[in-house]
Amino acid sequence: MSLRFRLQHPTQKVEFPMAPLIAVMFQFLFFFMLNLTTFNRDRDLNSRLPVTLPALSTPPLNISSIKVGIRSDRDGNLTQLTLGSKNLGSDDAAFDRLNGEILAMIGRPGNPLASDIEVEIDADFETQYKYVVKAISKCTGRFDPDTKQVARYIEKIKFAPSHKPKA
Repeated sequence: MSLRFRLQHPTQKVEFPMAPLIAVMFQFLFFFMLNLTTFNRDRDLNSRLPVTLPALSTPPLNISSIKVGIRSDRDGNLTQLTLGSKNLGSDDAAFDRLNGEILAMIGRPGNPLASDIEVEIDADFETQYKYVVKAISKCTGRFDPDTKQVARYIEKIKFAPSHKPKA
């Protein structure tokens, strides 16, 4: 007695409905595209958007460095604040004048051409720390009370070689 198995091949093909499969594939595609986060490795992470809208034509700045001088007496009290050869005074308003002069030099806050400008602070040895910090903050920008944001002027600050202490 021998058993024979006979395989039966289906005579009909099984068909998959293509329209729903295509619709599901598009849904997956849109889902992953919308959730995809990309970044550019060449992007400068320190770049900031300007607070004001850029002008259509920006004249080139012919300034490479700005020299700010802070002179003080033996006790470290401010006696003179200078911008280049211009005397700005020795009161608290002198720092506001410094801020206004720097803004006039760069044209507008956030000017991309101001990224190459560098401020050199030349302070006397005895100068109190608060005057140096005030000069740095007035050179780098100002707080805009309307937008509640900092309007950036210049970001590069360096210090001149130190002077000898006054005898």
